Amino acid sequence: MKYALIGCGRISPNHIAAAKANDLEIGAICDVSPANMRDKKLKFDLADTVKQYTDYHEMLEKEKPELVAIATESGKHAQIALDCMDYGCNLIIEKPIALSIEDADKIIGKARRLNLKVCACHQNRFNKSIQKIREAVDKNRFGRMFYGTAHIRWCRDHEYYDRAAWRGTWEQDGGALMNQCIHNIDLLRWMMGDEIEEVVGMTDRLNHDYIEAEDLGIALIKFKNGAYGIIEGTTDIYPRNLEETLYLFGEKGTVKAGGQSVNIIEEWRFSDMLDDPEDVKKRFHENPPNVYGYGHTPLYADVIEAIEKDRQPYVDAEAGKRALELVLAIYQSAATGSIVRLPLIQCRTEDFRGRFNV
Repeated sequence: MKYALIGCGRISPNHIAAAKANDLEIGAICDVSPANMRDKKLKFDLADTVKQYTDYHEMLEKEKPELVAIATESGKHAQIALDCMDYGCNLIIEKPIALSIEDADKIIGKARRLNLKVCACHQNRFNKSIQKIREAVDKNRFGRMFYGTAHIRWCRDHEYYDRAAWRGTWEQDGGALMNQCIHNIDLLRWMMGDEIEEVVGMTDRLNHDYIEAEDLGIALIKFKNGAYGIIEGTTDIYPRNLEETLYLFGEKGTVKAGGQSVNIIEEWRFSDMLDDPEDVKKRFHENPPNVYGYGHTPLYADVIEAIEKDRQPYVDAEAGKRALELVLAIYQSAATGSIVRLPLIQCRTEDFRGRFNV
């Protein structure tokens, strides 16, 4: 299967490694920076047959890939995705899938019309720990779910934002919730039943006056099944990343996933006693070198199979929209000081331009 990558920045090594691990034919890479492409080509010893393009339209026209991964700045995801589908490409879109509800809907609609597969790259769903927890949810081992919490306590310093001017802007990124926290926000919504009734949020910019968006977000969520959710996300932790944790509390079960990227099961308690907690903690434990984890490779494998078997990817475009919608709902609640009821019909990050201007 012929593959191409658009965007050769910070996350691109995970995509290239996943493409190679799944034996994809890497036909081309594309970036506005030739230096970025040269760096990745050398790092991964890509063959001379892997072409380099600074214009993705030219790349699509000449290379005609079957599968394209989009790993550019977030604000460009939607337009690139829509353009790629015009060339018949299936897609893996880095999170977030878009920066507006309208654009997410356009992606979903076009993929349906053209029968193309679109995957939102929420790779943490493929963590061993998360797959084990999801199995317990699907088997109703928790019983009635009471509430869940997602905590993302990370650090992003001035140097991080200086490396790319789009970071922290409303037009191309959003803040901590949209960029750093959306993976765990996705997991919380997915585990707790997906359907949300209302959201209350507060956001602030406490320690990064050189960006436009928030560095702290806190939210309460009421799910339609009667359960509740709590989100706490920040990039203000000193002096380095502390943790990303997910708690699930039910009538018959309690689980905590922690580590750098919810890759370790730290608590496993169920009334049915179907498995040994210590054995579960040992067997479903990963220690990735960074917060990106190991999920890209199985995510790619799933997308490849989805294309070959004409089914939806495990993490489809609708899932990407749901994660986006929850972040936007928190932003909207924080900006208006009111409860926001879902679904959102229209909302985009740029609606909050000037939110923290003094």
